[in-house]
Amino acid sequence: MVDPRSGGQVLVAGSANADMVVRAARIPAPGETVLGGDLTVNPGGKGANQAVAAARAGGARTAMLLALGQDPAADLLQRSLTEAGVTLHVVRSTRPTGAALITVSDTAENAITVAPGANATLAREHLPELAKVEWLVMQLETPIETVTAYAQAAQAAGVGVMLNVAPARAVPDALLAATDVLVANEEELAIIAGSELSIVDRLASLDVPIAIVTLGARGCCAWHSAGMIVQPAFRVEAVDTTAAGDTFCGALVAAFARGDALPLALRTASAAAALATTRPGAQVSIPTRAEVDALLATDGDSAGDVAELARFCGLPIAWIEQTGER
Repeated sequence: MVDPRSGGQVLVAGSANADMVVRAARIPAPGETVLGGDLTVNPGGKGANQAVAAARAGGARTAMLLALGQDPAADLLQRSLTEAGVTLHVVRSTRPTGAALITVSDTAENAITVAPGANATLAREHLPELAKVEWLVMQLETPIETVTAYAQAAQAAGVGVMLNVAPARAVPDALLAATDVLVANEEELAIIAGSELSIVDRLASLDVPIAIVTLGARGCCAWHSAGMIVQPAFRVEAVDTTAAGDTFCGALVAAFARGDALPLALRTASAAAALATTRPGAQVSIPTRAEVDALLATDGDSAGDVAELARFCGLPIAWIEQTGER
C-alpha cells in the first residue's frame, strides 16, 4: 500500500468562476434552444470548489492561489471562499473574473462552458512560499505551463502534488512526472490513457504513484503500487452533479492531510461527493465535515456493489476475493 504524504496545509492553485446556472428539462442538442428556469449566479470554478471542499467537507487547513478581476464576481468568490475558512492569495487581473455557463437537466446531468478570464493570467511567479504546505492541488482551468511549473516547484520542495485532469485534455509528460496523485473521470482518463484498454490497465499505464478514476454513480477505482482499490458510490437521490468531482478531490486531499490511508480517503471523498449531488449549485452544495461523517457511519456504500464495480473496471473477482481490498 502506498501511504500518501500527510499533515500540514493544503494549497489549491487554480480557477475561480462565477457560475451562471439554468435548470432545464434536458441539455440542448447542437442547434437546439430549450426553455429553462430562472438564471442564478453562484461561486464556482474547479479550483475554488476544491478549496471549499478541502476546508468545509474535509476540515483541512486550506489556502488558495487564484486570479480575479476587479468586478462584482470577484467579490462573490472571495466572500464564499473566506466564509468556508480558506486563506486567500489573490492575484488581481485586468481581465474579468472567470465565468461558467451551466445547464443542469432534470436528470441531474450538466453541460458546462467556461470563459477563463482572469484565470488565464495565473503565472509561475505567483506561486506563494511552500514551506508550510504539505499538499498542492491543481486542475487544468489555468494555463498548462503554469500548472506544470507549480507541480515541479512543489516536487522540488517535497510537497505532495494532486492533479485533477479536468477539463479533459492531454497532459505533458513533465507534469505527470511531478504528480503524486492523479484524479480523472472516465472521459478524462480516455484522453490521457486511451480507450482501448480496460479501466484498470489504463490507470496502471499512467506513470504516477496513485491514479484514480471517478465513475459517477458507480463509484471510483484507484491504482497504486500494491494493486487496485474499488470504492462503490454512496446511494443518494441526486438532483445536480455540479461540483461533485471537485468535492471528491477536496475531501480526498483533506483526508491525505489527516494521514488517512488510501482506502479510507477514497470512502470519505465518495461520501462527500455523493452529498454534493443532493443539492443544487457548486460551492453551496458542498457538505460539512459533520455531514460527511454521518454518511460514513451508514452502510450506504454497500460492499455488495464491489463485484459489479470491479467487473466494470476490468478487475477479476478472484483477485478481489484473494486480496480482500476494496
